[in-house]
Amino acid sequence: MGYHPVILNTFPFGKGVDCVMELTFLGTSAGVPTRARNVTAILLEHQAGLWLFDCGEGTQHQLLRTAYNPGRLDKIFITHLHGDHLFGLPGLLCSRSMAGNARPLTIYGPAGIREFVETALRLSGSWTDYPLTIVEISAGEIVQEAGFTVTAQPLNHPVECYGFRIEEPAKPGALDAAALLADGIRPGPLFHRLKNGETVEFEDGRIVNGQDYLGPSLPGKKLAIFGDTAPCPAALLLAQDVDLLVHEATLETAMEEKANSRGHSSTRQAAQLAREANVGRLIITHVSSRYNLEGCARLLAECQEGFAASELAEDFAQVRV
Repeated sequence: MGYHPVILNTFPFGKGVDCVMELTFLGTSAGVPTRARNVTAILLEHQAGLWLFDCGEGTQHQLLRTAYNPGRLDKIFITHLHGDHLFGLPGLLCSRSMAGNARPLTIYGPAGIREFVETALRLSGSWTDYPLTIVEISAGEIVQEAGFTVTAQPLNHPVECYGFRIEEPAKPGALDAAALLADGIRPGPLFHRLKNGETVEFEDGRIVNGQDYLGPSLPGKKLAIFGDTAPCPAALLLAQDVDLLVHEATLETAMEEKANSRGHSSTRQAAQLAREANVGRLIITHVSSRYNLEGCARLLAECQEGFAASELAEDFAQVRV
């Protein structure tokens, strides 16, 4: 079967879009896979590399239907140790090794992730031929790389479970080319260095500080990816003012009490958080297998009643932030 990405309608995707971060949903079902949805896994591609959030059973098979090679993965973030978010990890690690890839890989997850990985490899007689680092996380900043920051906060679920907030660095302001021309500085190869705010010496001996010709810096994009959760204060902290929030909506509003009793959220609660946190856009995922196409449309409609900029994730949907 060929690679046929789905583009969520609310989110621009194509030429002319200034974009640093791109999500690909590899699995959007809750608990068990369905014919249309695999269990949870999300790819994030950006300037600092290729990251994977959760790795449910069959994730490496889902990757085969995309343009991405698992050998490019730099980091894997595991929200919690329930099987639908984890059971694909040993197979992915081994396949990556058998492909002869030597690129280092770091896994971040809650307490127990190290024991899970090491036990699975040991009991199956498997190994990795690349540097593998496993980091058991707690609340707070867990990654600072190439200006990108990842912060984790514990969510409300029966087992230790985290949500992640990813922030990219601020971008330099626009270069005021008109001001440069007015000062007798002509366009040329050094303009790029000025755009980066560097100080440049020209052939005539003039020294020009690029910072003097830059507009205000532009804030970097902010993204939040949650594991499973019932409503909790940490969710608001992670989601505050993000451009995009990926949040579970396992069950419809009428089943909210059941959802919460199992550490999950309803459509209404996902929308309410998006509204209170002032997020730009909401994507709901982790859909119960009880819902067919008609049921999924109902879930989306319930979210949009509370937060208009809502979309329902589908497997292989791509979203640019």
